[in-house]
Amino acid sequence: MDMADLNYNHLRYFWAVAQDGNLTRAAERLNVSQSALSVQIRKLEDRLGHPLFERRGRQLHLTEAGKIALDHADAIFATGEELLGTLRETGRTRHVVRIGALATLSRNFQISFLRPLLDRSDVEIVLRSGSPIELLGGLQSLKLDIVLTNQSPASDALTPFMTHKLSEQPISLVGAPSLLGEERAVVALLTTHPVILPTQGNSIRAECDALADRLGVRLQIAAEVDDIAMMRLLAREGFALAILPSIAVRDELGSGTLIEAESLPGLVETFYAVTIGRRFPNPIVRSLLEGVDVIASASGAGFAA
Repeated sequence: MDMADLNYNHLRYFWAVAQDGNLTRAAERLNVSQSALSVQIRKLEDRLGHPLFERRGRQLHLTEAGKIALDHADAIFATGEELLGTLRETGRTRHVVRIGALATLSRNFQISFLRPLLDRSDVEIVLRSGSPIELLGGLQSLKLDIVLTNQSPASDALTPFMTHKLSEQPISLVGAPSLLGEERAVVALLTTHPVILPTQGNSIRAECDALADRLGVRLQIAAEVDDIAMMRLLAREGFALAILPSIAVRDELGSGTLIEAESLPGLVETFYAVTIGRRFPNPIVRSLLEGVDVIASASGAGFAA
């Protein structure tokens, strides 16, 4: 369907009904009859080839196609002039990809994931951070196309999350050269120096506590921090060691600002991308995930990631 084939009056009527969730109220606000409004909505559904609403009692609820149509309608009516200017300048539509990232996730990892998109003039990246509940809720409501996390979410028939394993990164014991000196043995360092750890509830913290138990070491905790970037900055201050993914301090390790001790046995951080079963997947997400294995999925078989 060409853009010229889309009747924007039909789209505006749909937009009004979607905002009200009630045909009668929307008809009153638009000063048209309810039957006339119903006809306009049906014409739009016929043009798009998908139902946009489902009725539950007296309320109208958006279908998945309806949510996508509303998202585009919001953008069209809010930024119509900008859209026309973009199309006239580039001759093609820009694709928007909405990515959610766990607030504590390594920024270096996020940049590595986004790098294939950074030089694409046809792609606009919307990046939001938040808690697991906020991000997965955004995925379910179609406000996000993909979520980056280090926690694999539970999935069932009602929430068909698809978890894609992206990479595993070693977790390191790092510190300023002045603090480590020539010592590299993990047990000796953990016995004699305070450490900066992630807060309780973080997957890395659980592994740190288990490792300390296996090594028979009682950790001297200098700080508990829920932000990887802040852990990195604190480690650079040189008052304590830090246990965190080596990718988070890649630049510091490269410059010698921080150095690593011996490897922490068995400790890794796993990075995941989470999508949800959709009949209308974002093609940019598909290109990002090409070659990545889906390690867990629910009964959304048949949907694209």
